[in-house]
Amino acid sequence: MQLEINIVDAFTDTVFKGNSAAVITTDSWLDDALMQSIAMENNLSETAFLVADDSDKKEQIAKVATYHIRWFSPLTEIAFCGHATLASAFVLFKKNPDVTTIKFVAKAVGTLSVVQTDSGKIQMDFPNTKPEKIDDIPENLLAGLSIVPVEVYRNSQAYFVIYSAEADVLTVERDNEVLKQLAPLDVVVTCQAKSDKYEQYDFISRYFWPANGGDEDPVTGSIHTGLAPLWAEHLGKSQLLAYQASSRGGVLECEVADDRVLISGNAVQYMTGFITV
Repeated sequence: MQLEINIVDAFTDTVFKGNSAAVITTDSWLDDALMQSIAMENNLSETAFLVADDSDKKEQIAKVATYHIRWFSPLTEIAFCGHATLASAFVLFKKNPDVTTIKFVAKAVGTLSVVQTDSGKIQMDFPNTKPEKIDDIPENLLAGLSIVPVEVYRNSQAYFVIYSAEADVLTVERDNEVLKQLAPLDVVVTCQAKSDKYEQYDFISRYFWPANGGDEDPVTGSIHTGLAPLWAEHLGKSQLLAYQASSRGGVLECEVADDRVLISGNAVQYMTGFITV
């Protein structure tokens, strides 16, 4: 069996930057074990699998395309992935230029609407997953990071470690084996952007996920559904520009709108090809 595969760099307009995701569209779901094996072989942060939903003919006339979506890291299926959603929308908009809105249906997060903005960016409408502050900080979190947090928050995806200085976010060292004990939660470290280098941004972050994907994720759309409302409250503004400060780096435009978070970004094609399984 041959399957078309597209690899897209998300949250960037420059190839080899941002976060890479593979996108594979099939007529029906492949076996779970096969999808996991493909994701492991790809060895990217995520591989997204799409299956078209042709049940609503009325929406098709309205230039709305609906797809069921699942995301797999090299280690496991992921409940929610932003950058692979962006990559998937990029591929679908490119293949279907008449489509104006794409709806992705996912088990854990429901229906996600995606559009292209006038600037050419892809805007995704996600649930607001604002984290709550915790006082009882897990010992494995403290032991797994070389710098002590100022504050710690938590949602259903990760622990949010707040630092006071950019240098802490950029230089913190972690013990992946210790952080792995926090499973199923991952760890994001973040601070307000203050220096000249990052003056155009409102906040920066890095994301560690040894329990679910590997080491450090280059750019993580899903975690910004928690970061954006957290920093919106701290900074008193609803529109924020974020930079994920991994070695590849990525830029995310965020807008907090009540129980939703709109996240926008660019994407660039890296590869189109076929795999044989």
